[in-house]
Amino acid sequence: MTNINSIVMSAALVSVLLGGICGPAWAEETAEQPTAGEKPAAPTALTTLTGPLTGNPNPISFDAGPLGPVYLTGIVSGLGLWQNNPFPGDQRSLASLSNGQFIFQKTDGLLQYYVQAGAYTIPALGTPYFNTPKATGDFFSALPVANLKLAPTDALSIQGGKLPTLIGAEYTFTFQNMNIERGLLWNQEPAVSRGAQLNYSVDPLAFSFSWNDGFYSNRFTWLTGSLAYTLNKENTFTIAAGGNFAHSTKVTTTTPFNLTTATPLFQNNETILNVIYTYNSAPWTITPYFQYTNVPGNSSPPFNTFSSASTYGGAILVNYSFPDDSPLPGFSLPLRFEYISSTGSLASGAPSLIYGPGSSAWSITLTPTYQYGIYFARAEFSHVGTSSTTPGFALGPTFGNTTQTRFLFETGVLF
Repeated sequence: MTNINSIVMSAALVSVLLGGICGPAWAEETAEQPTAGEKPAAPTALTTLTGPLTGNPNPISFDAGPLGPVYLTGIVSGLGLWQNNPFPGDQRSLASLSNGQFIFQKTDGLLQYYVQAGAYTIPALGTPYFNTPKATGDFFSALPVANLKLAPTDALSIQGGKLPTLIGAEYTFTFQNMNIERGLLWNQEPAVSRGAQLNYSVDPLAFSFSWNDGFYSNRFTWLTGSLAYTLNKENTFTIAAGGNFAHSTKVTTTTPFNLTTATPLFQNNETILNVIYTYNSAPWTITPYFQYTNVPGNSSPPFNTFSSASTYGGAILVNYSFPDDSPLPGFSLPLRFEYISSTGSLASGAPSLIYGPGSSAWSITLTPTYQYGIYFARAEFSHVGTSSTTPGFALGPTFGNTTQTRFLFETGVLF
């Protein structure tokens, strides 16, 4: 364990010194990830999308005077969900708005900006479902992403505000990803953080470094960074790492240990490492990645843990998009497999990072998708299986079930 922790902290230090960059937040204004050193495409996209959904190639644009040329894009979508073993307070079946978001952005010149506003849900595997008002209020508010960027050159920029994380291979919102639901590994990762970020690219490398509040804690004690190497237009390798250097709780004067839905106690005090590979050559997109996290023990309240715990996880995200000259133009078949395990035991006083100390989980998610112009529809089947769970920490209405299956359907318009 000591050797592994040393490796992780060394990787994080290298990433910090270099100011590395990972998929999420590398090019939030463009639909496709530009290769390192390549100037981003024209601002015709909604926000960063991992596919298969694509943004409107002809968005609304207007001259905002001193604010410069502004591009307006957005998404309106709804979903239906059926599940077995629902968590307390969840319904077995439901329907809700999944996105009602507008995006304003300026993507050229010395001063640029990005503002994403509206309502949303963030369904994730193996976790309770939050309806739209609760998700919007409990996670990142009706202004989930908003930042200013100073870009003196095409290669160098500095950002500040509410930023997408540098960690992980999946983005936060449903429309940005291959699958409707976020995955098991994503549950260990920060999603949106407040802070500052430095970006620099020199072909074939791209770097970023961020000082931020981690899991939206409003305590600026996190450092994250990533380093991406683009071998060619089809192959990209990324190392991303970060952690809470203070390992402190989020405390307010009104509510002691004010841990919100967006700020889980243990994960907000972790160290995390990702190793990600992406192959992108039509009709295939393949992204396998490895994740390691470590949470130190802390016997003081509210932690009340007496030993550290770690997670080890791996995932592969695959998408096949049928070509335009095929019998099924516009159709895609995204598939995700995941496995994650944790160390520690209840007897040793380790924290629960998955479904009890020492538990593990796996998942499969299949999301057939169809898009015609700016309109899309997709269905999803997902299944989560667990092992070595602790009663009271697992799935279902009594937190004692070991599996959960869901069927979802989402449709909307990307304008």
